[in-house]
Amino acid sequence: MAEGLEFDPGFAPYILAFQGTLNYLYTDINRFKNLSQRKTKFRQYYKKILDVFNNNLGFYVGCLMWAEYIKTQEEQEILNNHCMGGRYNEEENTVETDYMINFVNLFPKDMKYFLGETYEFDESVSKILNAYKEFLTINRGFIESVTNTDILLPEGLKTENAKSFKEIIEKAIEEKDLSKLLEYKDLIIE
Repeated sequence: MAEGLEFDPGFAPYILAFQGTLNYLYTDINRFKNLSQRKTKFRQYYKKILDVFNNNLGFYVGCLMWAEYIKTQEEQEILNNHCMGGRYNEEENTVETDYMINFVNLFPKDMKYFLGETYEFDESVSKILNAYKEFLTINRGFIESVTNTDILLPEGLKTENAKSFKEIIEKAIEEKDLSKLLEYKDLIIE
């Protein structure tokens, strides 16, 4: 067996807890009793909210791409898998993804309520979120993922370009912007 493949190719420094960040921003918005003040605060924050969402969604695309890439390699140990040996709890495993799925349904309503604007997420967003949730679930939170051959991929992912994904991921990490990975979503999502 070869030397090994990293569990995380370098994403960790560039991701934020979406739920925690959103809760903080919405708490600040809702601290005002006056609706016009809440609208003003929402107007100040909505781009930041979308930036954090897109960064985390890019992270999900990157994780799927990384999984596809490592599946193209000969069998190797997965290095620095911080999930290894943990206890699996599906609800805890998918809580952040479930929160993002719920956000996709609620945010357009907030845009309409606070700004009077229509907002729709691209249909690929739901596909990415559902594929990532399936990825977490079928791999049981990666608690038993010792080698790259242990990693399972969700059904329906495109894999034909997987060998090129390492370079794409490295470029996004170098730019410190995981949302850039959304530009490549069509390489993995039908």
